[in-house]
Amino acid sequence: MTAELVRGQNHPLPQTRLEIRVTAGAPVMACATLGDAQGAVRGTEWIAHPGSPALPGIEVSRQAAVRLRFHVDLDALPEQVHLVHVLLALPEGSGGPDRFGTTAAPFAAVTSTDGTEIAGFTLTGLDAESAVIALELYRRQGGWKVRAVGQGYAGGLAELFGDQGLPQARALAAGIQDAVTRPLAGPAQVPPPGGPDSARGRPDGLPSSAATASAPSAAADPVPQSRSPEPEPADAVSVPRSADGSRGAVNYTHPGRQTSAPPTPPPATPPARPGEPARPVAGDATGWSMDERLYNQVWGMFEDLARSVAAYRSAKDFAESRMDQELDRVLSDPRNRVGGAGDAAREAARAKHDQLVGQAREVLDRDLAQLMAESEVVEPALPPAYARWDHPVWHAYRVPGEVPMALRLGDVHLPEGPDLRIPMLVRLPLERGLWVDSGRSGSDDALMMDDDQLRALAMDAAVAHAGRLLAVYPPGEFTVQVIDPAGSAATALAPLTASGMLDEPPAAGAGGVAAVLAKLTQRVDLVQMAVRGGAAESLPPDLDIAEQLLIVNDFPHGFDDRAVTQLRYLADEGPAVGVHLLMVADREDARAYGPVLDPLWRSLLRITPVPDDHLADPWVGHLWTYEPPMVPRGSRVLRQVLEQAASARRSWRR
Repeated sequence: MTAELVRGQNHPLPQTRLEIRVTAGAPVMACATLGDAQGAVRGTEWIAHPGSPALPGIEVSRQAAVRLRFHVDLDALPEQVHLVHVLLALPEGSGGPDRFGTTAAPFAAVTSTDGTEIAGFTLTGLDAESAVIALELYRRQGGWKVRAVGQGYAGGLAELFGDQGLPQARALAAGIQDAVTRPLAGPAQVPPPGGPDSARGRPDGLPSSAATASAPSAAADPVPQSRSPEPEPADAVSVPRSADGSRGAVNYTHPGRQTSAPPTPPPATPPARPGEPARPVAGDATGWSMDERLYNQVWGMFEDLARSVAAYRSAKDFAESRMDQELDRVLSDPRNRVGGAGDAAREAARAKHDQLVGQAREVLDRDLAQLMAESEVVEPALPPAYARWDHPVWHAYRVPGEVPMALRLGDVHLPEGPDLRIPMLVRLPLERGLWVDSGRSGSDDALMMDDDQLRALAMDAAVAHAGRLLAVYPPGEFTVQVIDPAGSAATALAPLTASGMLDEPPAAGAGGVAAVLAKLTQRVDLVQMAVRGGAAESLPPDLDIAEQLLIVNDFPHGFDDRAVTQLRYLADEGPAVGVHLLMVADREDARAYGPVLDPLWRSLLRITPVPDDHLADPWVGHLWTYEPPMVPRGSRVLRQVLEQAASARRSWRR
């Protein structure tokens, strides 16, 4: 479970081989300094920087970029090293920003080598600083911890190195800047400041949303996945079989994921007549396949919309601040508070405000129009895993032969462009469970419904998500189980039960709840032991090693304390070994448990059965409105797709 750190907070590191992934709003360069037991840096030989990127136990990126990685092996550090400072700095002389206050707040995530996020820290509050100590890794009682620092320096690397007691700090900083500036003279890696009409900085290969995603709060949840989808494989257990049926090694990589650099995309747009904007095309991004290029293109659209709206809101704030300052300056003279001079000054200030806002809106409208045009060519080209349920691709559905890169969980949009909806894609295999909130979230749509309607709609949404997962996985690689203690979801579950996609009927009553949770908990334990011991062949032959989705309806009804503990265990440990939760619950129903269940809610990605603006993007501070991907009323598309998938699964089992 990811720890979201604030400045000064620390968190234990469960392992010593790590990656530190940095996402920034402009190219930054990476450095690291090593310190002894007193925190002293003994010399330049204890500094990793782009001109000398590798030291025993740590390696930094050679160039400035909006996405950086530090590779860390704490066991390989010299014994004298007790402290590692992770540094970020803006390159000088590259044409980019000269202080962090003019860019989006950088985000640093400490992850395991397989991409599992351990802790994250958003470096907010920076202004005139051009260099910052982002994180600190330090020894403590035989182990290692990470601390969020966020200490900035307006004097850049020279001031930072001087503060650490390094001699000739200014010359050292100048040498590092020179090593970085030369590569930056080539193709620019700076995100386009103007929006989608400038060259888009495409992702190289997730919520994170963001985002990958950080911990949801009661008020707002982070956009899932990082804004910059990563090329590394997500965690999912796969135990291949050889021709004689014996099990091979446990493999955590996505079966279709490439590890080398993807090819460059085809020409971005067909030629346009002079004076016309470039015509968008589907697949205008890097990637090994059309699906990967579309995935990266969608996230590029998300980034462009976020940037454009952030620029518009910033311009509005500037215009309002300027108007207030001008009015204060005029009205500070009592003679101007009444009479024609005061009125004229007020009108002039408001006119200037309206002009600035109007200019900003024109730029935003231009960006929205281009993104809308891109959306109109991308949506028809999307494969089933990325497509809405009303997309024609579902009527030509064929059972897939491999797992797709991502899955559509719905759409997101911003109030400045409500007609422009960006697909909300999350990487597969799922890295965290899902929570369909059946409570009153505060949205207008939820407040207009009674409790029974909202619960029924939430279960319909859960079945639509489960059906999509079953449809996009190859036969035999994904199964669904259901806990419905009171049997209240029979109508919503009809597409799953009627098609035969459930191996067992929904578990009812306290006994059914206990049996299902005990079985899945045992599966997680066995696969974890096999993975850690490298002994996949020791798994029982009758153990179903396909990915599992557990739908839980009406939580916590039917759950005793032991069942609640098992559910929390599955939420925390299950995704790494292919067991995922899909909770349909109202948090208010579980309020009797108090803070005991807070870790459970934080471990799940909250989505809603009705539109709701609860997805918070720490990158630029937007609240995105989420819309669920519901099956059109009266449509049989979900049942037809599941029937076809069930038929393929029966054939596969013969």
